[in-house]
Amino acid sequence: MYAAGGVLAVHTERGTSIVPANRVAWTPAGFTHQHRAHGDTDMRIVFLAPSLARFLPEGPAVFLASALAREVVLALTGPGNYDDTTPGYSRSARARLVRVLVEELREADEQPLHLPEPRDDRLRAIARMLSEDPADNATLAEFGKKIGAGTRTLSRLFRGELGMTFYEWRTQLRLYHALVLLADGHDTTHTANACGWANPSSFIAAFSAVVGTTPGRYRTRTR
Repeated sequence: MYAAGGVLAVHTERGTSIVPANRVAWTPAGFTHQHRAHGDTDMRIVFLAPSLARFLPEGPAVFLASALAREVVLALTGPGNYDDTTPGYSRSARARLVRVLVEELREADEQPLHLPEPRDDRLRAIARMLSEDPADNATLAEFGKKIGAGTRTLSRLFRGELGMTFYEWRTQLRLYHALVLLADGHDTTHTANACGWANPSSFIAAFSAVVGTTPGRYRTRTR
């Protein structure tokens, strides 16, 4: 799935992939998934044969689309290029384009835009509270008191289940909500406050480090 514009959220049993504009979300066969578009989203989908899919990760991933990958996806998903019954590229030409796309994705770096889904009930309780209020700045110890779990236990669960610290995971969650708010037309200041950053400057720094551009530029480009 490719977001030519807007923001996509692709959910599987492993979590939610956040797909802002000009990113590619890869979902392997066998993963039940659902997706949701936020804002004015232009979504493109390319299916891979098993012989090519084996070159990509075994689990869901998000890649930054190179200029070439972008043009290949747009060509493959343009009018008349979905199957052999409509005019467009020939079957052999489409096969060559798909191989180019796979090679581009193999060379691309995975983006830190996957929000793992907790399995432990205690972590799920924390995730639920933060999803309802991303701006909640409670510490892990304070969340632990609410759900009856110690800080060490929760820290160990976050690292063991999700492969990151609580604070890293909360930042990922906030970035997801920030992308949604920006896609819906909210400005940088409102988004920073709604997602728990102390000020717009710290939000801009965190956002730019992951997305590669400022929230303001991203919002303008998305719209």
